Amino acid sequence: MKTTNIIAKAAATTLLAFVAATAQAQNTPNATEEGERNGWELEVKAGVNIGGASPLSMPREIRSIDSYSPRLNASLEGVATKWLDSNPNWGVSAGLKFEQKGMITGATTKGYSMEIINEGERVSGFWTGYVKTRYTSTFLSVPVMANYRFCNKWKVRAGLFASFRLDGEFNGDVSNGYLREGSPIGEKLTYEGGKTATYDFSSHLNHFHWGAQIGGTWQASTHFTLNADLTWAMNDIFESNFKTITFNMYPIYLNLGFGYKF
Repeated sequence: MKTTNIIAKAAATTLLAFVAATAQAQNTPNATEEGERNGWELEVKAGVNIGGASPLSMPREIRSIDSYSPRLNASLEGVATKWLDSNPNWGVSAGLKFEQKGMITGATTKGYSMEIINEGERVSGFWTGYVKTRYTSTFLSVPVMANYRFCNKWKVRAGLFASFRLDGEFNGDVSNGYLREGSPIGEKLTYEGGKTATYDFSSHLNHFHWGAQIGGTWQASTHFTLNADLTWAMNDIFESNFKTITFNMYPIYLNLGFGYKF
């Protein structure tokens, strides 16, 4: 996928930047201390997102989740933190993050609202059987956080984020079941014995997300950090006028990674 190649190249560039920054830091050992005296902290982070787009409770149409894969969802982020002069344990940070969020799931459903492609034509109805879903989106995200540091090694943060979708897809296929066309008692279209039908709702994905974020950082050395952040979007992954899927799905992800503090 084109986006994956972009992320791989960006990750390689970031790693090279880490090496260069480390060498520079060795030549200017007081750079971090000088920044801290001015109240500013700059950090570059790399990580992976683990999670998925999920309803808040299991819809009655989904009888079981049979498989789940988080995919490789990379993230790259630059963060600036300003520690308060009046209380240096507290600070405010803003970041710019390039990230992927996605998942692959398999589920058994009954009476699941669906629009499939049958012999080149779109057919809407209610599906009973197996559904495979592939979801991925690339975002440019802006987190704004309140920070608190307990000591030189540990700090925590909480705040809000806004994400702007750059590209994405939500598609899959159905098999081992049947579609009732138009209504729960409509004409029955059966897909058995290896026969499948596809669906694609990518054009209905929402272009904007916002939500809450909490996280923490452990400073492993003078410059290197380990980070964990949980993000929970407050709006649906689909546009509000999309009604085929009858329940909202919210991106909920845990980001784990490392960083370099300048």
